[in-house]
Order: sequence, then C-alpha cells, then structure tokens
Amino acid sequence: MSHSFYKKYQSEINRFIDQALAEDIEDGDHSSQACFDTQSETSALLKVKENCIIAGIDLAEKIFTRFDPRIKVSSTIDEGQPLAKGTNAFSVNGPARSLLATERLVLNCMQRMSGIATLTRDLTEKIKHTDCKILDTRKTTPGFRYPEKWAVTIGGGYNHRMGLFDAIMIKDNHIDFCGGIEKTLLKTKDYLDKNELKIPVIVEVRKDSEIETAMLFSWVKRILLDNMTPEELHKKVAWIDGKFETEASGNINAHNLIPYAETGVDFISVGALTHSANNVDLSLKAI
Repeated sequence: MSHSFYKKYQSEINRFIDQALAEDIEDGDHSSQACFDTQSETSALLKVKENCIIAGIDLAEKIFTRFDPRIKVSSTIDEGQPLAKGTNAFSVNGPARSLLATERLVLNCMQRMSGIATLTRDLTEKIKHTDCKILDTRKTTPGFRYPEKWAVTIGGGYNHRMGLFDAIMIKDNHIDFCGGIEKTLLKTKDYLDKNELKIPVIVEVRKDSEIETAMLFSWVKRILLDNMTPEELHKKVAWIDGKFETEASGNINAHNLIPYAETGVDFISVGALTHSANNVDLSLKAI
C-alpha cells in the first residue's frame, strides 16, 4: 500500500520533498560544509527508541536520494511493521555532507508518520471485528498533508478526500447558505454536469428530513451522519439500509469508537489521526 500511495501521488510527494529541503537548507548546510570535505563518507542507523508502527521508510529513501543519488538506504523492515524499542529500522550510507543535510528532515517526517501510523493501527485493531473502516480528515498540518495521509494508509486506515478538489462534501453551512438540502443538491448536480466532473458527493445530514431528501438523489455516494449517539446512528444506518454508503463523525475517539463501529456504519472519520497523534522517538546515529 505504501508504494501504491507514492505511485498515485508521486508529483505531490516530490513537490513536498523539494519544498521541505529548500526550507531547511536554502543556500547550503554550512555546519556540515565547514566540518567535512566532499569526499568524506559515513554510515548511520535509524534507531527506534520506543515501540511503534514504523512509517516513512519509503519517504526517507526518496528524500535521501532526491537530494543526493549517491546515498544508499538498506532495510529489511516493511512499512507498517510493529517495531520494538531498540530496533534498527534501516542503515544508510553516503557522503557525510549529504547525510547530515537531510537527517533532520528524514527524522521529522518519520517521527510524525510513525506516530500517525501507530495511532491508526491502534484504532483499526479495536474495531477489526466489524466491517467499519477508519478515515482521516482534512485536519492536517499545512504543507505536510500527503505524508500524513500516507501514514494513515500505512497504519491500516483509509484516506477521505485529499482536499477540496477531489470530492464534493456538502456540509451544514452549504445547506444553510443555499436554503435547504434539496436546493443544495440540485445546484450540485447542475455544477457537476456543466463542468463534466466525475467526483464523489458526500452529504452531511443532521435530521430525518435531510436524510429523506438526500436519499432522493441516487447519485449521492455517501451520507455523513454527524454528531449522533451510537443509538441514534444505529437507527439511521438501519433506515438507509445499504442504499448509500454511511459515515459517522463528530467527537469519536479511542474511548467510544467501538460502539460507533458496531452500529453497522461503513466509515468513521477521525480527525485525531492527524491532528493529535504523538510523534515517535527516533534517531539517526553514525556507526
């Protein structure tokens, strides 16, 4: 899954790498240039300092080699593999200047991605007895969305829309500003047809009348049931009865996740995957 994510979003990931390197290095890593000549080579190990689901090995290799193709990464560890404290995730060898110039960016990415993957795996394991899938949201770090959403997939979760461009999501403000859910969906269909867009439409509903109206539009892909109790959600899911995909959201976390998943809802979106995951402690040490 890690390789397929990169293949799908290759240009976006490469753009992130280029921007991140430019932000950190600008006209050069003067510390390393002062200490090492261009011929100096070194090797290092990526050390895991706490139990985790490791994520970002593929991205680390791409950062290293995009900056300097002479850098070689060697690993027998798979993305998404549980690693114990003290494990070496990979070894890396190359010009000392290049390794030190990219070290912090690699660690920043992997620590964040491993934290997200670890939290995602924990939540997916809690509901593996159901058919419900965990989704991320757009509550991501500006500029770092693609690695964060990549980490969600490594941890066993699924991506919601990547941004505002690859799906239409009708929320409460759209409905209220347009004058009701029927007017909103009629305008949406007209927009899709005029622009020849083939993107999914997700509709957030708050009450029975909105569910009833949304179900009149067969082209709607998913009905989002927001801020409901598990009991309320169970009734709404039963009413929709598989005619549309269903999604639950709103203050769902590790403590109350299971009863929501057991309602039969297809998806649960959890913003905490990307905005509240704790970074995993990793280090890159010379050998």
